[in-house]
Amino acid sequence: MAPAVKRPFLPCSGLLLLAAAGAAQAHSPDSHPARDSLGRLGIPAGRIALTIRPAAKPYYRVRVAAGRMTVEGSSAVALVHGAAHYLQQQGRLSLSWEGRRVAPLTGLPAGDTGPVGSAFALRTYLNTCTFGYTTPWWTWQRWSNEIDWMAARGIDTPLAMEGQDYVWRALWREQGLDDATIAQGMSAAPFLPWQRMGNIAGYRAPLSPGWIEKKHQLQRRILTRMRELGMKPILPAFSGYVPKAFADQHPKARIYRMRAWEGFAPTYWLDPSDPLFATLAKRFTQLYTRTYGAGDYYLADAFNEMVPPIAEDGSDASAATYGDSIANSAATRAAALPAAVRDARLAGYGEKLFQSVTAAAPNATWVMQGWLFGADKTFWTPEAIRAFLSRVPNQRMLVLDIGNDRYPGIWQTSGAFDGKTWVYGYVHNYGGSNPVYGDLGFYRADLAALAASPARGNLTGFGLFPEGLHSNSVAYTYAYDLAWGEDSRRPVADWIAEYARARYGAASPGLVAAWGKVIAGAYSTRYWTPRWWRNTAGAYLFFKRPTLAAADYPAAPGDAAALRAGIAGLLANAPKQPAPLFTYDLVDFARHYASLKLDARLCGAVAAYAAGDVAKGDAAAASAARLAQEIDALIGNQQETLGSWIADARAYGDTPAEKDAFEQQAKAIVTVWGGEGNLSDYASRAWQGLYAGYYLPRWQIFLTAQRKAALAHQPFDEAATTTAVKAWEQGWLKDGRLWPRHRPATPLASLGRLLADADQP
Repeated sequence: MAPAVKRPFLPCSGLLLLAAAGAAQAHSPDSHPARDSLGRLGIPAGRIALTIRPAAKPYYRVRVAAGRMTVEGSSAVALVHGAAHYLQQQGRLSLSWEGRRVAPLTGLPAGDTGPVGSAFALRTYLNTCTFGYTTPWWTWQRWSNEIDWMAARGIDTPLAMEGQDYVWRALWREQGLDDATIAQGMSAAPFLPWQRMGNIAGYRAPLSPGWIEKKHQLQRRILTRMRELGMKPILPAFSGYVPKAFADQHPKARIYRMRAWEGFAPTYWLDPSDPLFATLAKRFTQLYTRTYGAGDYYLADAFNEMVPPIAEDGSDASAATYGDSIANSAATRAAALPAAVRDARLAGYGEKLFQSVTAAAPNATWVMQGWLFGADKTFWTPEAIRAFLSRVPNQRMLVLDIGNDRYPGIWQTSGAFDGKTWVYGYVHNYGGSNPVYGDLGFYRADLAALAASPARGNLTGFGLFPEGLHSNSVAYTYAYDLAWGEDSRRPVADWIAEYARARYGAASPGLVAAWGKVIAGAYSTRYWTPRWWRNTAGAYLFFKRPTLAAADYPAAPGDAAALRAGIAGLLANAPKQPAPLFTYDLVDFARHYASLKLDARLCGAVAAYAAGDVAKGDAAAASAARLAQEIDALIGNQQETLGSWIADARAYGDTPAEKDAFEQQAKAIVTVWGGEGNLSDYASRAWQGLYAGYYLPRWQIFLTAQRKAALAHQPFDEAATTTAVKAWEQGWLKDGRLWPRHRPATPLASLGRLLADADQP
């Protein structure tokens, strides 16, 4: 077989080099959208015959005869997915955020897959938060790549939240607000998802008009491409949140001052029963349609981590104590009100929200994320859910049941959302934080049980709803393959063998066995529980703001010994010339393993200093610092670094001042976040620049102070030290350092040294 053609999947990754410049060439305007997509993915689509045959259910079929590949399917997405999956099975194609591998199509074996149908009418993707944690600085090229990746995974109903701020600005202009007031009321780019869901307003304002225009032009191209492929993107709708300036102008309107989410200033929500609500909702959709065209699905999340105001005077709205940092919150005044009052109010809200979505789009479906039902079970009892949904036609609502990796079973206790159409799925990634984890065996067993359940009601789709992208791509590839039913009857090990062969170009039995150990060690973890240890965010202890409680930090999920054995097996079975993706995966696994060991050293340092054993504390602190610096040096070839994130943000700016502002916003979202709650380090990233330049200095400030207290035989002032750490964080945001990427020249040699250090007791 001829050598594989290697092409970069992401423009920022620098992982693979172009080997043939012509594969992604532009096609004529009348060419097949699926053919165009395959061509952009690097697949020589001119050798593939494509035919769309509309069908009641999604399907594809691949035939190969005389070396020629023929694909038929129910849609352009089905064609792209069918071709991509078949080539993956043949070891010819691997697509991921980290890079791609494309092998020649010569020598394909004759065969026929027969019709391959999906059990799900819809395959959904993305989370409202993704547009803050991952995409705020994306260019069209990056979005183009992602849309083609979606098609290859068979995704047909992605969230499409870019560009809406252009419409919000137009709406509030019509309502008499001037541009300066509007801009001051809109949060900075990475924080806009929470503005849109009513959690915050005007945080790190103003929102740049240049950024708004860039996203406006970008969304036009995004929707054009999605629609060309036959996708039905989920578009934004009005959910009731209004600027404070608007609330001030309408003192007689029924506008509630909502609770202070995570310590931010309260926001303002317009009751759907107020006549202004219908007016604003209809006008927003009209303006959106005029700007971007009409849609089939519209997302309106009115109560994301916000307790609905159900007392007649709305007084319970600000009395709630709910927050994601307090999963399953304590009882609130809202929950304590009589059930009849609660249910009547909730039913009215649901009915009015549906009517507002369809006022300007009569045939549309109202979409809502079901995260709130699992995150605040105290309020959202099965009876409350039923009341909220009760007056909405079953086929005109789509509930995205996104949290089954963290809050499983809501669909069962709610009676499959009381007959509404719904999508089953997992968040998997929270905040873009990227420990190595997932649970391939769980996905397989869980979807099989779901398919067999007679209680699944109007289950319509499957989806993955990551808050952030660019990690653990094996989990996403496998889950979407399961959604099409190709692999549900095969053991995970058989699928991994094909995956590894496609990703690396070859996969010996020893290499596949090593991958099995990696799965046992890392990819058998459904939810990364340490990320909310003691209400502190951060994927690892090292990523959390330092605390004396670190001495009691628990062992991480997974099996570190099995992961280490898997890494050793991969190294022992490495090809003589390892493929870039092979090296990438090894570095990622080693980085994760070493981070677990780093956490253990931090525990030891804190405990030793607390016990007055300065020598032991010094040894643990020094070894932790060395390991952090070694990890930082090793991961410079990975897809993203702190430097690449900052560079992308600065590139979005048009003036030096704007570039500086975007830089600070980009640094803030992945570190301090904001508010007075527990959001610091929520989006912690395992990036070069953050290990050595952010996480390590914080711990050094803390451990140095702890050491001084131990030497002086004085109580350690944790509160004062935490104040000093927070002050250092704020200075770090504004220090102007760009943290350019530094690539290791010999990553496998560096990896060997890192493992040797990490393995030390």
